[in-house]
Amino acid sequence: MLHRLLRSSAAVLHTTRARTSLRPAAISPLPSPASLTHHIRSLNTHEYQSQKLMKAAGINCPNGNVAETPGEAQKIAEVLGSQDYVIKAQVLAGGRGKGSFDSGLKGGVHLCSTPQEVRDFATGMLGHNLITKQTGAKGKPVQKVMVTERKYLRKEMYLAILMDRSHGGPAVVASPFGGMDIETVAKENPSAIHVEPVDIMKGISPEITSRVAAKLGVSTAKIPEFQDQLTKLYNFFIKNDCTLLEINPLAETASGEIMCMDAKLNFDPNAGFRQKEIFNMRDRTQEDAREVAASEYDLNYIGLDGSIGCLVNGAGLAMATLDLITLHGGSPANFLDVGGGATQKQVMEAIKIISSDTNVKAILVNIFGGIMKCDIIAMGLIAAVKELNIKIPLVVRLQGTNMVEAKKIMEDSGLRIIAADDLDEAAKKAVRMAEIVTLAGQVKLDVQFQLPL
Repeated sequence: MLHRLLRSSAAVLHTTRARTSLRPAAISPLPSPASLTHHIRSLNTHEYQSQKLMKAAGINCPNGNVAETPGEAQKIAEVLGSQDYVIKAQVLAGGRGKGSFDSGLKGGVHLCSTPQEVRDFATGMLGHNLITKQTGAKGKPVQKVMVTERKYLRKEMYLAILMDRSHGGPAVVASPFGGMDIETVAKENPSAIHVEPVDIMKGISPEITSRVAAKLGVSTAKIPEFQDQLTKLYNFFIKNDCTLLEINPLAETASGEIMCMDAKLNFDPNAGFRQKEIFNMRDRTQEDAREVAASEYDLNYIGLDGSIGCLVNGAGLAMATLDLITLHGGSPANFLDVGGGATQKQVMEAIKIISSDTNVKAILVNIFGGIMKCDIIAMGLIAAVKELNIKIPLVVRLQGTNMVEAKKIMEDSGLRIIAADDLDEAAKKAVRMAEIVTLAGQVKLDVQFQLPL
């Protein structure tokens, strides 16, 4: 949740989708639409995976293990032999504690006092979907649970490390108010959010770790251990090509340890070639199947919940297209940027992905040909319409390189493709078509579209 939080502490909150974080005035804005042009978004790991990686780097985390069955969960608790336990559903979404399962169980994080209680909670979690404020109505499947010893905390803090554009390198973000919604802290008490930039060429220094410890109010006797743990966290962040390392809470336990009680890690999608072990941890079951398919064809796709599918080249143009659809009363079903050098095959696959969404009632194609050639788009569209036998209306606006050739290709195809020269006109037509198809579906009418419209 870090970039979103950081922005809110500067009284500017920006969200691209339900997984970003925190940022005060010293931190640069969230990625602009252009940042969506990476064909794979940041890799996220489950909490149990994150803690395993961190423990290997000498970072303190609670003892525990991961289970795939209720029996395994009970056995882990028995082996731990703790007085109390914590069981956590493993999903790639925030808000687990306040979520609910389709099994009827409330909450994805529970305290337990016996191994049998651990087993009972695991039964209500495993094989069920957990619905949180970040998952959407369907929720996400829980295939694993993490069982750990319970630690009693004397002090809870917030700590994160991220790449900060304004300083041209990493920054440590910290708050003495941990274990709570850090976005709320940033909004209501921005002075409680502290930022320490780090010179990436020099690394984190004892002076920086000492300042962070002071701002967090770490006990005097625990400052050396805190500095050691923060140094290890920073080195872990750099070594593993992280874009985000977030610990909430980082705690002083009642037994006097500095410990990471929770962990969220994001990794640079461009670092897969040298972080193969980490990238092999990718859990595709937690991802939108359409987004997974899009990444395989180097397409930039984000599923939304509207009725108008969008295929656009360029992230900025795509965002403008979504805005115009909304302005005219429609609702976009996706963000899809085919990029500047898309092939006919990529265009066809893009249409396949968009049309696989049963909520889509019309498709708007908006191409401004520069590097991208309009005739390539036209051939891909025609191939997709013929192969998939698409029944929903297709509104196409092509401008730029080879647009004359593209229009001729579409005219000669004999297909009912609705052309538009102006983006505003194209958006209006797409909204109108989606409304017609939706209304027809409600009264179970089969609508056939004839040109001209």
